[in-house]
Amino acid sequence: QVQLVESGGGLVQPGGSLRLSCAVSGSSFSIYTMSWYRQAPGLQRELVAGITRGGSTNYADSGKGRFTISRDNAKATVYLQMNSLKPEDTAVYYCNARRDFQRTGYWGQGTQVTVSS
Repeated sequence: QVQLVESGGGLVQPGGSLRLSCAVSGSSFSIYTMSWYRQAPGLQRELVAGITRGGSTNYADSGKGRFTISRDNAKATVYLQMNSLKPEDTAVYYCNARRDFQRTGYWGQGTQVTVSS
């Protein structure tokens, strides 16, 4: 069974930084495209950033220039470095692992990020 565990969320002031981690177990990490999504209250879950098996990255416009996604295949972990955080970044952040043939993949339980004064 594939398991994903997010960590690193918390309360930060506007302009602050957080680094989220997602550890994957139960499968071969390197075969998955990894993504970070977020969901704010009352809104749909949205893609924040993704990274392919080969290391190619993509970002939503909301995080472009502020967020960086990376992966460490040896540690089976994907990271999301978030800088210059804004109140509108407040959401539950979810990690997703997906094979190329999958439409949904696997989800973690999420980690809360709150940006507030």
